[in-house]
Amino acid sequence: MTRKYLLVAALCIATPCAAQQGVSSGARDAASLRAKARQFRASHEPKILREFADLLAIPNVAADRPNIRRNADLLITMMRSRGIDARLLELGDAPPAVYGEIIVPGATRTVILYAHYDGQPVTASQWVTAPWSPTLRSSSLAAGGAPIPFPTDTGGRVSGEARLYARSAGDDKVSIIAMLVALDALHASGRSPSINIKFLFDGEEEAGSPHLLQILERYKSLLSADLLLLCDGPEHQSRRQQLLFGVRGMTGMELTLFGPTSALHSGHYGNWAPNAGVMLANLIASMRDDDGHIKIAGFYDDVAPITAAEQAAIKAVPPIDSALRHSLGLARTEANDAPLAERLMMPALNVRGLSFGSVGEHAANVIATEARASFDFRLVPNETPERIRDLVNAHIRRQGYFVTSDSVTTAMRLAHARVARVEWASGGYPANRTSMASPVARAVISVVRDSAGNLPIVLPTMGGSAPSYMFTEVLHLPVIILPIANYDDNQHAANENLRLQNLWNGIETYTQLIGRLGTVDWH
Repeated sequence: MTRKYLLVAALCIATPCAAQQGVSSGARDAASLRAKARQFRASHEPKILREFADLLAIPNVAADRPNIRRNADLLITMMRSRGIDARLLELGDAPPAVYGEIIVPGATRTVILYAHYDGQPVTASQWVTAPWSPTLRSSSLAAGGAPIPFPTDTGGRVSGEARLYARSAGDDKVSIIAMLVALDALHASGRSPSINIKFLFDGEEEAGSPHLLQILERYKSLLSADLLLLCDGPEHQSRRQQLLFGVRGMTGMELTLFGPTSALHSGHYGNWAPNAGVMLANLIASMRDDDGHIKIAGFYDDVAPITAAEQAAIKAVPPIDSALRHSLGLARTEANDAPLAERLMMPALNVRGLSFGSVGEHAANVIATEARASFDFRLVPNETPERIRDLVNAHIRRQGYFVTSDSVTTAMRLAHARVARVEWASGGYPANRTSMASPVARAVISVVRDSAGNLPIVLPTMGGSAPSYMFTEVLHLPVIILPIANYDDNQHAANENLRLQNLWNGIETYTQLIGRLGTVDWH
């Protein structure tokens, strides 16, 4: 495919081409279905929110196996109540994947709807309300939202600006409830799905999906399909629906540097005993500059160049950076205020935590025995976790450190002037992208456009990571990401929340995809 053709294709994605303009029969059908889905949702809001709250009330950290099983069992019940043929996909004592399918007579396309039902660990003391006690508020906490009661069958409706606070409200149980309610809405409209549907709900995505590859390989024939929609992530910061065609890969590292074997008085031994905190600061500075540029030799060697189609899509994104900086209290952002969408196309080194000594009222005049840092690396196509680990380890050695992943002994400290314990996280995965100019991409964009009444924002990749490469590698499927959560949902943090209008919009989007995707041209 030529560069010129890619650019034209990208521009047709970003802005309506002549063939897309005007009101087509497809658009009229989409408008009718959208109205019916909206009517169904409006008349069933109390029931939808009760079912959602019941799901959110079950703790769902992947390591909590009893509660993970409770989540899986409830999902099976929710699916079977809708006529979905549902079962658990088991692999030893790993959290089960929840599977369901609807086979539609005459349907010629099969789509997997992937989401995850596990969530990030919580520190309950950081939450305003308990993380697994779903709480409705009139608006966001930042806007002064006050608690409000859940609606009853006889009560009034809740504003779309209300927020539901609970762990996994936005990441990622909202996707599950939206697609299941969409089935209800489609049935109420008197229509059948236009595609065969296979549901796949991961129970350990937030733990890095360490068993997903094996599950996919074991159940490969069961999971045959034409497309996988990865239903996770937030909307665009402009609050418009977006579609993403890739994810960044990731790997994580814990780093410990060592000083003396016991804490020393800083007056008696300062400027003599090596200070692990200073060593750590200097080592981090050797790895990354203040503009996010990674200084590790060879780190960018494997980075795939951005295509013309991807460049055109990035340029078509609404200019939200200035407003975003203002809302976050940032006078500047890295790389001379380069656009966020552009920065997400590059790899990143993030320092996610530091530990050394104490500060404030707990500060003591001592030289501590060690300093620790935690990192995550976000990867782009052609980079692999294994290659990044090798490059980082080599860089640390070049700074004069003896690198080990084992426990550090006194003998090691005496034998080496500088010792670094480098512990890489298990798992991790490479980046993955689907062509935005492919026929299946155009089909999905068309249906989502008709659902929203305007063209979605289309981006080559999202900043976060997900194991989508596994679906391509094992199932040989194109992967398109459909996020519906609000961008300010406090994903992975305390007080995670969902703006209700995002759930309502998501229900309409899934209704369109299930009801109409099989009727558009994929060739």
